[in-house]
Amino acid sequence: MSNIRSKWTSQELKIHNYLKSYKVKHCMHPKISGSPDILIKDTNLAIFLHGCFWHKCSKCYKKPKSNRKFWNLKIEKNVARDRRNKDLLKKKGCRVKHFWEHDVKKDPGSVVIKIIGLNEKFKGNA
Repeated sequence: MSNIRSKWTSQELKIHNYLKSYKVKHCMHPKISGSPDILIKDTNLAIFLHGCFWHKCSKCYKKPKSNRKFWNLKIEKNVARDRRNKDLLKKKGCRVKHFWEHDVKKDPGSVVIKIIGLNEKFKGNA
């Protein structure tokens, strides 16, 4: 457990590097309520990069085989916190989007293209 990072995970590094290469101004791990992984300030776009196990992905999540009570409680708390954070950011006027770990692993470029597309769409509405 001590080796599991909450910041600068491999998927965050990939997306950060892609965003930098496309010259998209963004802030990693901003110190705001709701704690998104990425914030694009120009358009108030908050992005979460969810790990499939930790945030209970509907495609990839597999129930743990040992210490079930602990892990089920832990994962359910994470999911509830995700919901609260999303609602909090929306109340603050942010647009919220989340991407799953399996999507980033499969094709990080397409995830970034979606982010850029969302960013451009929101710039037009702002």
